[in-house]
Amino acid sequence: MAERMTIPLYQAVQAHAALAKAWSECIKPMIVAGNRMVLEVKPQKRSSPQNARLHAMLTELSAQCDWCGQKLPMEVWKRLCMAAWMREERQSPQLVPALDGHGVDIIYERTSKLSKDECGRLMEWIEAFAAERGVLLGVDLETGEIL
Repeated sequence: MAERMTIPLYQAVQAHAALAKAWSECIKPMIVAGNRMVLEVKPQKRSSPQNARLHAMLTELSAQCDWCGQKLPMEVWKRLCMAAWMREERQSPQLVPALDGHGVDIIYERTSKLSKDECGRLMEWIEAFAAERGVLLGVDLETGEIL
């Protein structure tokens, strides 16, 4: 018996059938056998296509946009965009003194923890930010072709 079970739930009828099957085939026998179980229900995390698109957008932002007079790597853009988006969503990242006593560190949610909806809103924020700065997302800069 697997220690962990993941059941995607996307419609009421489908969810009811999937949960009933999981109950009868897996959960109930384990409980009857004396095992304690934990049921966790949470929104689905971002999808692989969302992840790929998010990283492509950040890579294009990195290639086309300067910040404070310098080019920044994609990973820095990810942190900057995430922190700014969180503030707009009223989920401010924390600013805390650095552990070594030199400067301040920003503590924010990791993009891998975002739900599909949250990731979609972050990508909309990045699109608006890029548009304000003339950054072309999804366009080959050499040929002008839409990717």
